[in-house]
Amino acid sequence: MFLLKNPMRQYKYYEFVLVAFVAVLLCSNLIGPAKIAQLELPWVGTVTFAAGVLFFPISYIFGDILTEVYGYGRDRRAVWAGFGALGFASFMAFVVVNMPPAPFWLEQQAAIETVFGNTWRIVLASLIAFWSGSFANSFVLAKMKILTQGKWLWTRTIGSTLVGEFIDSALFYVIAFWGIMTTEQIITVALTQYVLKTTWEILATPVTYWVVAWLKRAENEDHYDTHTHFTPFSLKV
Repeated sequence: MFLLKNPMRQYKYYEFVLVAFVAVLLCSNLIGPAKIAQLELPWVGTVTFAAGVLFFPISYIFGDILTEVYGYGRDRRAVWAGFGALGFASFMAFVVVNMPPAPFWLEQQAAIETVFGNTWRIVLASLIAFWSGSFANSFVLAKMKILTQGKWLWTRTIGSTLVGEFIDSALFYVIAFWGIMTTEQIITVALTQYVLKTTWEILATPVTYWVVAWLKRAENEDHYDTHTHFTPFSLKV
């Protein structure tokens, strides 16, 4: 019989948070971009945005929760799980869209292509932006937690989001639309999305506080990444 020297600690809710993170990520990337919405906002005017912007920031909230409660290592595993899920979903969408339709399905093919027929640049931009932004978000939060000695949770949830979402938005729109849109258009759209996403998460701060406090009590865990190796290229906890 072999015994592990350092068995990985088991948690009651970690897997549920991880699955929720991946589910939100997939839905916001697959369903959200299918519709461009437009709203009239007081003092702002007309705002046009991809509907997924309403839900994508939730993945950053889950990222904050995972890092704050369970640590960078376990959030790193969640990010790689999300990256793999996005990669497979993109591959599956490519295969399904490009398979020859049945004769009675010809009229539906255009709708399928509109919803799921993303170009390789959009897919590549989504994967790179998510991966980079998520790891930046987790790294900043973990470091700020040590710096603040666990106080002022709002400073690190908002601060990490400002960094992570900026990297995410900048990479996505540059990779996806450089040469298709003008530089001015890319900057305008990216900034609009950035402001919407960060504002959304700032407004959700009370919910984040409640979930974090509940999980810390339920799991008896409040991880500090004082000895963490922060390379993203690992699955170690």
